This record gives sequence, structure tokens and C-alpha cells, in this order.
Amino acid sequence: MAKLTPKQKRFCEEYLIDLNATQGALRAGYSPKTAYSIGQRMLKNVEVKNYIQKHLEKIQNEKIADAKEIMTYLTAVMRGEEKEEVALFCGDGIQKLAEKEICTKDRLKAAELLGKRYGMFTEKLEIEGNATVQILDDIEAGEEYD
Repeated sequence: MAKLTPKQKRFCEEYLIDLNATQGALRAGYSPKTAYSIGQRMLKNVEVKNYIQKHLEKIQNEKIADAKEIMTYLTAVMRGEEKEEVALFCGDGIQKLAEKEICTKDRLKAAELLGKRYGMFTEKLEIEGNATVQILDDIEAGEEYD
């Protein structure tokens, strides 16, 4: 597997800033006259594409909450450990920000979502019984039917 040159790696890092190939090429030190074509050519290079894709996935994974993070947050909300900021307006029109506890409605919703996750609210019915199956055959031998 071929390695990226320092200039190609610099292009990749600059491209990842705004996903603009021309600007990435310019910031990486390529000529303004050829920046557009160099940028497009770089994006077709297999090693460059792989490097960019790997780093885009890493960035994306860091931005997406995983199940553990969601469960931790919902638990903190349910327990009242999270606060929210609200705007307060004073008589002279000055606005202040203040922290307040999460309201009961939001804490209840967090508890409900946690309960659903753990299957606590599903109704479980047990039905027992004996049943017999009887098959009736009212077609006589040799009889045709439509």
C-alpha cells in the first residue's frame, strides 16, 4: 500500500476543514492556477480517498451518541441531576440566564424511555388451556367441486 506524501496528507487535513477540494489544495500549498484540477485529482486518488474516509468516519462517530451515553443522560435527567438554562426578564428589560431543575414532566419522560428500554411496561399475559383439533371432511370420494 502506497503512503501519502506530506503534501497529499496536508491536502487531506485541509480538505477535512470545509470539504472544499480547491480550498484544501490552496491551503496545502498548491498553485492557485491548478488548485481546482489538483483538488479534483486528489479526491480520485485511492490513498487520499481512504485517508479522508477514515477521518470522516472518526469525526462522525465522535458526534453520534452511543447507547451507553443516551442511557446515562436519561438516567441523570430522571434523577434530577441535569439542569437547564432559562431566560429571566427583569423589570428594566434586562435578560438574565438562570439554571433550574428539569421539570417533573421531563423527568417522567426520561423514566418512561428508560422503562421502555428495559421492557418494564409491556403487559405479559399467560394463557393456558387445552384445545382439540377436529378436521371435518365432507367431500365424498369421487365428488367434484368448483
